[in-house]
Amino acid sequence: MHKKSPLRSLKKKQDFKRVYGNKKSAANPLFVVYAAENEIGENRLGLSVSKKVGNAVVRNRIRRWVKEACRLTFVQAPTRGYDFVVIARSSAGTLPREGSFAVVSGSLSQLFSRLGVLSND
Repeated sequence: MHKKSPLRSLKKKQDFKRVYGNKKSAANPLFVVYAAENEIGENRLGLSVSKKVGNAVVRNRIRRWVKEACRLTFVQAPTRGYDFVVIARSSAGTLPREGSFAVVSGSLSQLFSRLGVLSND
């Protein structure tokens, strides 16, 4: 039996706007992360990977890396009740295929720590 993922998807435009409007964000050369508390008690993740990042193959690879890095981060530090929007910057598209998941994961962990949303802080 599968364990429930610690993240659900953020899909509605109004939810994205609410997270952006909260103005709680952190950034580095690869990503910008916005965070806002929600009332549902579960973490939700919204992704924005524009065409500036690369072609469809590159954008989908970045999406997969970000989703998995976030899943692993919140399994290890189970925070509840936040909505996150992760925006990939164009430099994320220049990462090589091999060995870059660790870079993405470390980068996002650093941003979540800076936002103060990890429960082990």
